[in-house]
Formats: sequence, C-alpha cells, structure tokens
Amino acid sequence: MPRRLEPYLPQPIRKRLIKGPPDTAEGQWLRAVMDPDTRRAFESLGPASLDVAEVSGDLWAEMPWASRTQLDFPQFDLCQPPAELPGPFDLVICEQVLEHVPDPLTAVDTLRRMCKPDGHVYVSTPFLVRLHEWPGDYWRFTPDGMRLLLRSQGLEPLWVRSWGNRSVVVANFDNWVPHLAGSSLRNEPNLPVSVWALARPAA
Repeated sequence: MPRRLEPYLPQPIRKRLIKGPPDTAEGQWLRAVMDPDTRRAFESLGPASLDVAEVSGDLWAEMPWASRTQLDFPQFDLCQPPAELPGPFDLVICEQVLEHVPDPLTAVDTLRRMCKPDGHVYVSTPFLVRLHEWPGDYWRFTPDGMRLLLRSQGLEPLWVRSWGNRSVVVANFDNWVPHLAGSSLRNEPNLPVSVWALARPAA
C-alpha cells in the first residue's frame, strides 16, 4: 500500500498495516501461502519426535517439538559460528535470514553442520520485496537459485516452493500488509514474493 494513500484508508485498515520487520508479524499477505504450507510440512515430520533449532524468530515455538533451541540472528552468526556448534538437530529452521548474511554459502554450510545426517533443514527467503536492513540486506534467491545454493553446501532439496503475484508485490511497497479478506492468493510463478525449501544432508 503506497504510504501516500494511508490517510485516505478507513481507520480499521490503517490500524492493521504492519510496519515492523517482515519476520516479526504473523498474518501477512506475503506469508499467507508459505506459512500454512510450512506448517503442513512440519506436521508431516512428526514434531513430537524432533529436536529443533530455530535460527531467529519464534514463529514455530508453539509446535509440540520434543525440544526447541532458539538461536537469535545476528547474535548467532551463521557466517562466523562458534567452534562448537549447537546440536546436531533433527530439524534446523532458518526463516528470512539468508538475505541478511554477507556470506550465504558459509551460512548454509553452518545449517548443514547443525543438522543430523538424517535430519532436515528448512529455509525461507523473500524475493520481490523492498530492501529491509537487518543489519544489512544483501541477497535474493530465485527458486532455481535456492536449489543451487543448498546443493552447493551438501544439502539436497526435497522441494523448493514459491508464491506471489503482482497485487501482493505492489501492496507491500511501503508497509508489510496483512492478508485481508479478498486479497488474492493466485500464484504468478514469475512474480514470487516468498521462496521456501526443505532439504536433507546429501548422502
């Protein structure tokens, strides 16, 4: 929603505009397809049996994991990790972080090393969204680029998915807007706003 139009919006809609970083708010139109899909993927893994690490954000803290470790970015530096890494974990979740690291190759290598040989790594990144420093904003990955990135560091994608359309791209020019009734969930594959993937360490 262009900021110049905000004063003309009804107050209930103005109050629902999300102005914080894109990984801190739920219910965003940007995440309206990705989040439910991710939840189904995690549920299919049997969360009650999984020891999980979530790198930044706590969106999945409420799931019934066997155990969960919170690792806050940028304090936990995927590019310069401690000599003794936490884990290994059954599932390593890294949402909306890889675009902010100066060296995504090293970051993905760290995620793989935190994962058990038979475990999973989940990553998500934005694509057609405005820059948002945290502390910097360096990269965007297409679905094919995400596959190459994961494979380059010894992770084999089980799948890579994306979603977006021209309406959601334009709507988020100035604010992270919520998914309101009537907001289109039609997918235009050439206009993704979100890219997400589930991978396993390569044999």
